[in-house]
Amino acid sequence: MSEGGQVGFRSLLAAVIVVMTVGAAQAQTAAPEEGNFLTNMLKFGGTTVPPSQPKDLGEPYCPQVDIPEGGAALRSLGGRAGDNAAVRNQITLGRLARECTKLQDGSVAIKVGIAGQVLLGPAGAPGRFEAPVQIAIKYGDKVVASRSKKVAVSVAPGEAQGLFTLVEDGFVVPAAMSEDYDIVVSLGSGSAKPAARNKRKPASASAAPEGAAAAQ
Repeated sequence: MSEGGQVGFRSLLAAVIVVMTVGAAQAQTAAPEEGNFLTNMLKFGGTTVPPSQPKDLGEPYCPQVDIPEGGAALRSLGGRAGDNAAVRNQITLGRLARECTKLQDGSVAIKVGIAGQVLLGPAGAPGRFEAPVQIAIKYGDKVVASRSKKVAVSVAPGEAQGLFTLVEDGFVVPAAMSEDYDIVVSLGSGSAKPAARNKRKPASASAAPEGAAAAQ
């Protein structure tokens, strides 16, 4: 190799060494959030830093679901009241559930799950029925949020009952009310007040179908 060629090669080698040295120093000092894709790949399994996880907001107050007096069942009669033989059908509430999630601003998001049935009486016949369900979030006598739903229920020929389920979310209790509120579920208008309970304390919700927590 000619001397000119050797000089050129040595210069190129020196430049490469300088670049590698600088690159190594930058790799050691660069933080993941500054775009070091190799570090991100090793630490996070991707080329970018994932969003930070929200801090633990603590366990929210999550009361059991109340059923007001007279709100657990509805009867349809085909004759005079009190005559059991004239009962066409009876709609009843079964298992109830709730799930409460504390939000960043201190408010609480609530999901309510309801299971029930339509039972045919002596004067009843199979067919399609509607269960009128009322859900309300109350702060004392004040209704914070309410929702009415008519849930379709079918009783097949040869069967004596039909089952239904309902899951409703999107209820939000303001932060100022988040430590003392009621969740009320009933059949019909649901205008009755919930039964009085002992002093409330935060409750841990156990697992229940459809991601809700057992309430009853």
